[in-house]
Amino acid sequence: MANFWLALLVFSTMLRAIVVQPQEPTVNITILHSATAEGAVCLDGSPPAYHLDMGHGSGLRSWIITIEGGGWCDKISNCYNRSNGRLGSSTKMQLQQPPTYTFGGILHNDPKTNPDFYNWNRVLVRYCDGSSFTGDVEDVDPDTKLYYRGARIFKAIMDDLSQKGMRNAENAILSGTSAGGLSTILNCDKFRSFLPENARVKCVANAGFFINAKTISGTSYIQEMYNRVVTLHGSTKNLPPSCTSAMEPSLCFFPQNVVPYVHTPMFIINSAYDSWQINSTLVPAYLDPQRAWDHCKAQISNCTLSQRIIIQAFGVEFLKTFMGVTPCYTRGYFITSCHTHGRIMWTNYWFNTISLTILDKTIAEAVGDWYFDRVGFHQHLDPYPFAKDC
Repeated sequence: MANFWLALLVFSTMLRAIVVQPQEPTVNITILHSATAEGAVCLDGSPPAYHLDMGHGSGLRSWIITIEGGGWCDKISNCYNRSNGRLGSSTKMQLQQPPTYTFGGILHNDPKTNPDFYNWNRVLVRYCDGSSFTGDVEDVDPDTKLYYRGARIFKAIMDDLSQKGMRNAENAILSGTSAGGLSTILNCDKFRSFLPENARVKCVANAGFFINAKTISGTSYIQEMYNRVVTLHGSTKNLPPSCTSAMEPSLCFFPQNVVPYVHTPMFIINSAYDSWQINSTLVPAYLDPQRAWDHCKAQISNCTLSQRIIIQAFGVEFLKTFMGVTPCYTRGYFITSCHTHGRIMWTNYWFNTISLTILDKTIAEAVGDWYFDRVGFHQHLDPYPFAKDC
């Protein structure tokens, strides 16, 4: 019996050694005070912020900019509430959490965990405007003193990074997750304009392909919300004119409509069963007052048969919408069947022994192959036909 327990202990230790990842580095915050002179400020009027870990060696002239996620605010009341937290004020970024930020996944500095980009100049842009960096309203709200200036924040930070060496970049990536993934799509071509003409510039959007789907009751909840966001933040002028001239501007907040107008090469990472979209677009809380979906939303294996059927139909709609986007040979994608949102860019999903794979490629390998044009096939679609817990 003693030998059995000893063997079990050794096995457990080996297992932990396999799955434990290198410690993610922390990077101090940079508060961009100079941006306030241009009116580039967070919702509460505080200056924008980012974290920069300078590159080294072969990565000195390569840059990866990742935009933080965090949803949107579509009404004055929830923008005001947001302004009192870290997603609306840089002052709260320091008060509510340490003045350093963890860099993982695509921002990790370990070549074993992030082999293609570990020594690049790596930047995390903090999100404090609530419009995926598209807003620009000149007047300050007289009652709440709120500023809707997301587009100015994006420009101010890119200008500052340009002064710190990005203007001489040979390689550059704009990336982001969730609302940051949508920011990446909406600002991809603008990002390109900050880089040298001969630089290799591409965009990687994670969990940002939000589709214009109906709720379980057939209402257009997300479309109505995006319309309020665009109206409140004055976003129309910062969406691609080629899209806004073809359709109602708020529809250009949906990647399915705007991606065809993006000229810069783009890689899209998403789940056909994205948990945020299932939880908020398909079954928003107001349609489930008895909270009958709570356990299902938490974990697919908890869903009833009828709930699984509804979720399966959403996945079918997602794939139909995604595959219906005008094809482009410079575009790549990695579409999973995981009931998750955003986590696929975390370190333990990005590249290690337990990472998700499609066609024997991890997300990191698929993105790296696409970015450096190492192989010609960049379409990775999970053949698993149903939603799964990952």
